[in-house]
Amino acid sequence: MGSWGTALASVAAASGREVRLWGRREALAETMRRTGQNPDYLPDTPLPDGIEPTSELAYALDGAEAVLIVTPSSSLREMCGHMRPHLAAGTPLALCCKGIERHTGYLLSHLVEEELPGHPVGALSGPTFARETALGHPTAATIAFEFRYTDRLEPDRSPAARLSVSMSSASFRPYMSDDLVGVEVGGAVKNVIAIACGMMTGAGFAENTRAALITRGIDEMKVLAEALGGKRETVTGLSGAGDLTLTCSSTTSRNMSLGVQLGEGKTRAECFDGKDVVVEGEISAASVVELARRIGVSMPICEAVHAILYDGANLDQTFVDLWARPIESEPRALELELVHPAAMPEA
Repeated sequence: MGSWGTALASVAAASGREVRLWGRREALAETMRRTGQNPDYLPDTPLPDGIEPTSELAYALDGAEAVLIVTPSSSLREMCGHMRPHLAAGTPLALCCKGIERHTGYLLSHLVEEELPGHPVGALSGPTFARETALGHPTAATIAFEFRYTDRLEPDRSPAARLSVSMSSASFRPYMSDDLVGVEVGGAVKNVIAIACGMMTGAGFAENTRAALITRGIDEMKVLAEALGGKRETVTGLSGAGDLTLTCSSTTSRNMSLGVQLGEGKTRAECFDGKDVVVEGEISAASVVELARRIGVSMPICEAVHAILYDGANLDQTFVDLWARPIESEPRALELELVHPAAMPEA
């Protein structure tokens, strides 16, 4: 019953759906039932009618026509095991968390397909801060499922179409996609790029730097998505460029906030006032770089964030080195690379 799960429950309920919202803590579920709010994660945000908070997973999944999975990526495999006995055959599952599993290099949809075979698996992703979404601010997102042959014959009956209609309201506008890989890659990589933007912001740099990191970060998304079979153009949509722009624009994002604090010179232990805050981009910095190295994809911004977070690299020098890499061409088809003068040894 975190902020994003609660926000999505609000969207579905506002669209006229019956919603069961599951969380581990019965005390919080009881408070939400009594007050109509989630005081721990979305305080002062009234919830619409039609949401039934519960800590009983079997009850939450009983009769569900679709399931939105909003657990942190690091505990997703464990969560699938808990869900397995209670899911009806063929129930569509939409991932609302973002990342790549460490060591296996699996996109989260591949992980779920392995743990919960026989279910259509998709993703809901886009530029969506939870509080604004729950308050009914106009919001757009992408809902992606792979389209099977039968989905091509009757696209309006596909899981992507049915869930998009179910989640649509006067304020929430979904767009449908058949490029699940591209959508997932955008969601995983954007969190890492947001940490980079935060680091440079915290170090005292401003809009030029942020715009450069966003633009080149999108290129890193495109290269990885294409290498994994996704479409480059998906990354220019809501789940890529849209989500990245939002996440890099405000410390409302935990990823941006972590970067800012590190850029200001705080140690990781000092960030968030010492609280144990899960930051998805911190996890993705490891898994994205592991995957990129395995398949031979160059992702220098993600590599820089990884070096700072996991290798103890100096933040200032790492970004100096990032800017002094060989001068490349844009577009890539020009295939030209020159030594950057800043990287040349002094005479």
